[in-house]
Amino acid sequence: MMQSKRHRAIVELITRQGYASIEQLASHFKVTPQTIRRDLNQLSEAGALKRVHGGAGLESSTVNTAYSTRKTLNLEAKRRIARTLANEIPDHASLFINIGTSNEMVAEALCDHHGLEVITNNLNVAAILQHKEDFNVIVAGGMVRSRDGGIIGEATIDFINQFKVDYGIIGISGIDEDGSLLEFDYQEVRVAQAIIHNSRQVFLIADHSKFQRNAVVRQGNLSQLDALFTDIQPPENILRLMHQHEVALHVACALSKIEVPQESP
Repeated sequence: MMQSKRHRAIVELITRQGYASIEQLASHFKVTPQTIRRDLNQLSEAGALKRVHGGAGLESSTVNTAYSTRKTLNLEAKRRIARTLANEIPDHASLFINIGTSNEMVAEALCDHHGLEVITNNLNVAAILQHKEDFNVIVAGGMVRSRDGGIIGEATIDFINQFKVDYGIIGISGIDEDGSLLEFDYQEVRVAQAIIHNSRQVFLIADHSKFQRNAVVRQGNLSQLDALFTDIQPPENILRLMHQHEVALHVACALSKIEVPQESP
């Protein structure tokens, strides 16, 4: 592939995903990692994307990828992660499920469970679970976002604060290298914070594209999680933070939980 053509294809791929690693790009375009590093450096200098450690992402930290696009990105990986997370939820548990396409996959994976009580601010999650006769599905009140069926606002926060559940399942737009959990919508963040505060255990579902992806609003920190569910081993700095705060790591492609490596003394 000619360099200029490959450059256009790289920008198109990262625009769809929000982020791509060097390894992913090298495999996709069948070139060496060194070639991809040069490509990314040139594209970054041209202002076409933002170069970050291990890959590249979009320059914008204020506008999320369209919901219709996010539903199709990393679809199989999201399904694997969702099944891995669902395996950690026992029957007859209570849980929050918030906004996000990955969380909708979790709802689908939970349909084999029994006796769950689910509180959600995601109309798509409610629609997926409504046919389960042995589930209690409770939908939060508030303002419905037309673009993705998310429910947000002060009324939503007040509603969430009435509950204390076993598990809070949250999605995220980006995980910064300092462990910050990042989102694009301030109102969505405030609802997610209420879910974190009212859950006995907090599970984050995030595919590999979320590592070091830019977003403008700080939702929380890795230290507030009990477990992270993803599809690849996170970057080393994220692993160190997870070990420091005793956050369990579950990688979807593994047969069992992967322990966070111990830091050398």
